[in-house]
Amino acid sequence: MYQFKTEQGKIFYQLSHWTIRLVPLSFVVGSLVALFLWLLDWATHTRWQHLWLLFLLPLAGIFIWLLYRYFGKDAEAGNNLIMDEIHEPGGGVPARMTPLVLAGTIITHLFGGSAGREGTAVQMGGSIADLFAKWYRISREERSILLMCGMAAGFGAVFGTPVAGALFAMEVLFIGSMRYNALIPCLISSVLAHIVCTSYGISHTHYTISTQLSQTVTTWIPGFSFDLFLLLKVIAAGIAFGLAGMAFARCTHLLKQAWVKLVPVKWLIPVAGAVLIIGGSYALGNFDYLGLGVVNPRGHNSIVSAFSAGGVDTWSWLWKLLFTAVTLSAGFKGGEVTPLFFIGAALGNTIAVLTGAPPDLFAGLGFIAVFAAATNTPIACMVMGVELFGGENVLYFAVACFTAYYFSGHSGIYGAQRIAVPKTHKRRSV
Repeated sequence: MYQFKTEQGKIFYQLSHWTIRLVPLSFVVGSLVALFLWLLDWATHTRWQHLWLLFLLPLAGIFIWLLYRYFGKDAEAGNNLIMDEIHEPGGGVPARMTPLVLAGTIITHLFGGSAGREGTAVQMGGSIADLFAKWYRISREERSILLMCGMAAGFGAVFGTPVAGALFAMEVLFIGSMRYNALIPCLISSVLAHIVCTSYGISHTHYTISTQLSQTVTTWIPGFSFDLFLLLKVIAAGIAFGLAGMAFARCTHLLKQAWVKLVPVKWLIPVAGAVLIIGGSYALGNFDYLGLGVVNPRGHNSIVSAFSAGGVDTWSWLWKLLFTAVTLSAGFKGGEVTPLFFIGAALGNTIAVLTGAPPDLFAGLGFIAVFAAATNTPIACMVMGVELFGGENVLYFAVACFTAYYFSGHSGIYGAQRIAVPKTHKRRSV
């Protein structure tokens, strides 16, 4: 066999080898995500047509608990298990994680739990990647990269943001550091999975920031234009987004601890959580905070409506935060990211109303910045903003995401995330 002697030749050989490995992985993950999104759309429409299904949420919670109790084993750890396996390879990611999280998430959404979809897609990607790693019989380091590629493929396909998906898989493992040795493999897998997913006819929701800022731009620095007063509002909003992301992460963790102390019988925990969800919905007089929250047949209190003035109530962001924290902490399945989009977009809309800023722009900023705060992935979220909303407001995307990232502290929704570079530096004694 021909041996490449130059560094570039070795790199070409290595990337070609990775591409051959990633094509079948990306096809499988992209296909599974397409199936998942189709089922999720069916579950969401069915629940809105038959709102009485909400009363079966306690039974659905018991069923999910039984599934994971008797078949789940290590799969219960979800995203954290995949991240732990990347950090320190151990027992592996069980292949049964894919059907379990797929079924659990669809059941959660069908019966009214407030959850997302990112966790499901990432877990499917990670478990399928570990299965391929066993078939390929690759080294521990290569297996680590392949698991990251599975995460990237799931994320990129489920949101239709392949570049952000690649960056997310590299950035989420460590606070303040990225795994650049997986850069191109993660991008390849994310792009291919996205292509496969859309090839099945799956379409993603389009969000639009229609406000034109060019008419209000003030030139302060030669060759660089921006609205100083708007930028100050974005910074203030970024602080609020960071605190909201921190609040969501801490609320979810505290509720998990509270359930264990208050409800000694484990299978009753999802029942108690379901009762709170049902009671909360009727106390508020609406069902706006169930499920994904991307769209709402009533046309109010959803991610899409948050991009319009008056599209959400003042405290919509808080209600979605609480409903999601209760759902996930009680053992229902799904992701956190889409609810974080809702929380951020609704909070951004509220801040825009209070400060006189453009509602659609601030909804978009909150959409990505609260996610950045809760996951400690500001670079991926900034790029997601460009992929979803266009690059005209990239400066504001960066300021909002970076500010939110710092003000969220070291909290996050992933317990397996490690600190590589602290956000605050200790002063050296003289």
